[in-house]
Amino acid sequence: MRGPEKADVVIIGAGAAGMMTAALAGKKRRITMLEATDRIGSKIAVSGGGKCNFTHESVSAEKYRGDPVFINSVLKKFDEKAVLTWFRRRGLRPFRRAGGQFFCSRSAKEINEIFRRELLGTDIRYGFRANRVEYDGKTFIVSDSSGNRICTEELVVACGGPSYPNIGGTESGWRIARELGHRTVRPFPALVGLTLQPGQSFFKTLSGISVEVEIRVGTFLYEGRLLFAHRGISGPAVLNASLRWEKGEISIDFVPSFPLESMMEKNKNISTLLPMPKRAAKAFLKHLNVRDTSASRLSREEFARLKRLKEYRFAPAGTFGYAKAEVTRGGVAVEEIDPSTMMSRNISGLYFVGEILDVTGELGGYNFQWAFSSAAVCAGALSTSDGRSGQN
Repeated sequence: MRGPEKADVVIIGAGAAGMMTAALAGKKRRITMLEATDRIGSKIAVSGGGKCNFTHESVSAEKYRGDPVFINSVLKKFDEKAVLTWFRRRGLRPFRRAGGQFFCSRSAKEINEIFRRELLGTDIRYGFRANRVEYDGKTFIVSDSSGNRICTEELVVACGGPSYPNIGGTESGWRIARELGHRTVRPFPALVGLTLQPGQSFFKTLSGISVEVEIRVGTFLYEGRLLFAHRGISGPAVLNASLRWEKGEISIDFVPSFPLESMMEKNKNISTLLPMPKRAAKAFLKHLNVRDTSASRLSREEFARLKRLKEYRFAPAGTFGYAKAEVTRGGVAVEEIDPSTMMSRNISGLYFVGEILDVTGELGGYNFQWAFSSAAVCAGALSTSDGRSGQN
């Protein structure tokens, strides 16, 4: 077997975190990137309806699932203002939506084109699916199934998680981390739709209808749109709720900011008075065994059942799975990572950035912000190091 090639720094994964690491560190270090697919930035290209919501005007640890001290320590080193400035200086003209999210003005291709320019001269190995990493106490040897091998003294794992398997998402990063002795938090689909128990099967008859709701999962409350779908429920409020849900009940207010008592003296039918599409109102009334009559004619028992609209509790059966999940929850345990460098506390020269870590954000650009922030911290450590000297 031929000996492995040698590289200065190897980055596994050419997604948002890997590309930003290479872009920021590559001016001072020679970077070799290993990408399993045939293109860079696959998730960037499909996110945000093709316009890529890449950050938010207000980013803080409370928008993430994970250790808040660790998260804030990383975010503050390359925050949302720094991300916006970096892209604007390279020609991006982002637009801000009312909720504070920043998108590309034309398409996500703008961000990938910026990275293509920044990565000119970077050695990118397409079709290199890293399936094994060996470590001898000094050097990492990264191998693929075809027998290709590359060795380095500095390795950055930036290969994300198993969400979006159709564009290359896998658990390979988790496996590499475990083989190198790191603890990982079990991966789980996140920012994903929820499936239903038989008791909520009538939801499926409302497929295509959306309503404004408030969803409570434990102590977390999410406001926004819920979309009824063939498989269950989706929409922004549900996707955010999925970040916190593991098992057990959730509670949904299907008529937020609407006091049901305000309609009780009115003579219009309840399905007309409820602030939701009439077909949805009629379906819920039937499910709750409440007559669709004038509100003033409701019995006390019927009104008590109608009040379940304000706190409709049920336990989802599961999620739509990784194929529909925008991100993966879980990953490398952050207590084993130095937030000032993103380097492993266990193995010198080994770095983890982006989604591979046990840090997951809500909808709104928070996950790309995390990818860029963690990449910037890692790149700073790489840029100021000579091999692994000076990284303590």
